[in-house]
Amino acid sequence: MASAQATTPIDVPRGLSGVIVTETQVGDVRGTEGFYHYRQYSAVELSTARTFEDVWYLMFHGELPDAAQLKAFSAETAALRTLPATVRDALPALAHAGVPSGPLAGLRTALSLLGATAGLRPLYDLDPDRRRADALAACAAVPTLVTALHRLGQGLQPVEPRADLNYAANYLYMLTGEEPEPARVRAIEAYLISTIDHGFNASTFTARVIASTGADLAACLVGAVGALSGPLHGGAPSRALDMLDAIGTPDRIDPWIRERVLSGERIMGFGHSVYRTEDPRSRMLRGIAQQLGGPLVEFAVQVEARVEELLAELKPGRELHTNVELYAGVVMELCGLPREMFTPTFCAARVVGWSANILEQAEDSKIIRPAARYVGPPPPQALPAVASC
Repeated sequence: MASAQATTPIDVPRGLSGVIVTETQVGDVRGTEGFYHYRQYSAVELSTARTFEDVWYLMFHGELPDAAQLKAFSAETAALRTLPATVRDALPALAHAGVPSGPLAGLRTALSLLGATAGLRPLYDLDPDRRRADALAACAAVPTLVTALHRLGQGLQPVEPRADLNYAANYLYMLTGEEPEPARVRAIEAYLISTIDHGFNASTFTARVIASTGADLAACLVGAVGALSGPLHGGAPSRALDMLDAIGTPDRIDPWIRERVLSGERIMGFGHSVYRTEDPRSRMLRGIAQQLGGPLVEFAVQVEARVEELLAELKPGRELHTNVELYAGVVMELCGLPREMFTPTFCAARVVGWSANILEQAEDSKIIRPAARYVGPPPPQALPAVASC
């Protein structure tokens, strides 16, 4: 067991806001500029100009692939999509047990089983090539797992993956059982790329803390999925759409928003812990939504504009703008994804970012072990006498 070195406690902001805890080459978020990047490239530019496999390769290798490298990498990862028989056979029970909570609940258990079935060993004991192989296998399996769990929960049979489809197209195919339209594939692919990584968010930090213990890759991903499932993190896209449904018509925007802001409720789809300007993911996804078109998009744009005005009035100086959830929900709705699959779809992208961070953390032998300030009753106190019968 690692021994803790005596250190002088340092006061930091609540929630570790703005505290730098390590160095990374994976990517970063510059909140005051409204910019984020993967490695050395703009994440938004990658989302609009590259394939998911391109960016996956970039996250794992630090550079974009050439044509030959991309072809080999795409074939390598596509071959890993099929689940081991032990995992596949367990999915019906996991899906049935997790119906009230959705596919993410089953995914946590399925990832643990996948790790055990594959015999994943602690990262601490592995060389970089073996860690990479484990990470590739897990990333390739997650879309197969979440789509199978969803379909089984709906009383449908899982759809086996196809190696001839790219990551995004195969995901939609496994979800619906039908080969998707190119426009929908490209829209979902842009969304998936835009959510691969986003700095030291709660789930990424969770994955890195677990990786710092030397645990196996599946353990790191299970912890990350647990963090992502929270409505204050990855669980918000469907709630943002629920808000649009609840507002219903333009004349209800003002009274609906005012009532909730004045009662202290959070407006889903607005505000971000890092950005002090427009979320670049929101800007990009708004454009994709407008390309797809339709009444939902027009209403979302109208709600966005008026809500920002109301928030500026009711919360002056807060700089509250749309975040990724509002238009992510709109794009996924327009592409035919059921709302209970919004966060699992987020997970199918973010698993690549988690894994890139896990691989980086595994190169550092220092365990992440912060301190806390004790604020309970002053110790030591005398133990009370044991009550006699």
